[in-house]
Amino acid sequence: MFSLPRTATAPFCPSEVKGSIAVDAGLPFHKKLWRYAGPGLLVSVGYMDPGNWATDIEAGSRFGYGLLFVVLLASLAAMLLQTLCVRLGLVAQKDLARACRERYSPRVNRFLWLGAELAIVACDLAEVLGSALALHLLFGVSIPVGIAITAFDTLLVLGLQGAGFRRVEAIVLGLVTTIAGCFAVELIMSQPNWFGVAMGFAPSLERLHQPGALYLAIGIVGATVMPHNLYLHSSIVQTRLVAKTDAARREAVRFCTLDAVVSLSLALLVNAAIMVLAASAFNANGHREVADIEDAYHLIEPLVGSALAATLFGIALLASGQSSTFTGTIAGQIIMEGFLDLKIPCWQRRLITRALALVPAFVGVWWLGDGAIGKMLVASQVVLSFQLPFAIWPLVRFTSDRALMGEYANGPWLKAVAWSLFTLIAVANVWLVASVVGGLG
Repeated sequence: MFSLPRTATAPFCPSEVKGSIAVDAGLPFHKKLWRYAGPGLLVSVGYMDPGNWATDIEAGSRFGYGLLFVVLLASLAAMLLQTLCVRLGLVAQKDLARACRERYSPRVNRFLWLGAELAIVACDLAEVLGSALALHLLFGVSIPVGIAITAFDTLLVLGLQGAGFRRVEAIVLGLVTTIAGCFAVELIMSQPNWFGVAMGFAPSLERLHQPGALYLAIGIVGATVMPHNLYLHSSIVQTRLVAKTDAARREAVRFCTLDAVVSLSLALLVNAAIMVLAASAFNANGHREVADIEDAYHLIEPLVGSALAATLFGIALLASGQSSTFTGTIAGQIIMEGFLDLKIPCWQRRLITRALALVPAFVGVWWLGDGAIGKMLVASQVVLSFQLPFAIWPLVRFTSDRALMGEYANGPWLKAVAWSLFTLIAVANVWLVASVVGGLG
């Protein structure tokens, strides 16, 4: 039986938790499954953050259930990429950032590091704006005050010093369950057309020919697949301590892949639920121009006929924003340690990231007013979209390297699918960025 190492001072910093959760080969299946569960859940919160809400709400209000298949395909793409991260972390025992530092030149690594840091700040900006908006909707505080309140979530990180990585996973599980529960109740209240929902999941190029549909579809893809999650997942799967045998490694890859697929399936259901709610509450009632989260909040109550629906919507938004507080901190630490071999306390890392996100949040609201939140959320997703190909490229290269991965290297079919996905996302994101820049010009 493995023994658990002592908990480190800052237990959820990556370098201090490798092998911190022991998995004994003699455990029954259900106990092994429970031990391996967690990393996929931490990754999944990035796929249901406030940045996803704007695209899902606008797509549902404008096109009803028609773009649900885009959510499905984007989620399947995310599952493929995250399973590659599982392999890299467990087989090569390297996270993506560290693998880059060992393989590429210092100049290339600095470029990749700066891009990854920019993506984390953009993601944290979405969390700040989403949480501030939720506080405004639920408690009536002004948007600037809500933004200021989000600065204090660093105290959450300080409060978890010494709590252990498993505690962080449990807290995130509670937040994700809250989000899923709120939308489950709202879907029951909104009474969607389930046949229409089923038809919406069927892929159709014809639906993308509608004016604005392709733009929104690319926005959904860009908001769904998060670049920092690729760095995050390849590191946190290494928190599981397994025997150094081929059989144990094979089992770890299998269980962690299952954890990733199940967790991202939950994220798929949440994103689909947001779009279905928008379609049944707004599109079905003639409200086809709802693009802002705040507008959606105010319209849900009269259309669904219950004040509870709006309250649940606000609670889910707040939980969505706060759930990424932990994962953003961990991802930032992984990227800093991997690319720069630089270690700082997690609370300092959290403070730096949140401070960098607060500046554009305050400036944007001060300059453009409260109505700027929707525009800034979209802008944050564009930044993430632009960074994504720079994370996918090394991931596919490393996991296709037989010298690094051995028998777990990507086969011909998997490589073909992965590179096709890279090309599709890169082209789509370039088109999205060009469209947004052109629209602002």
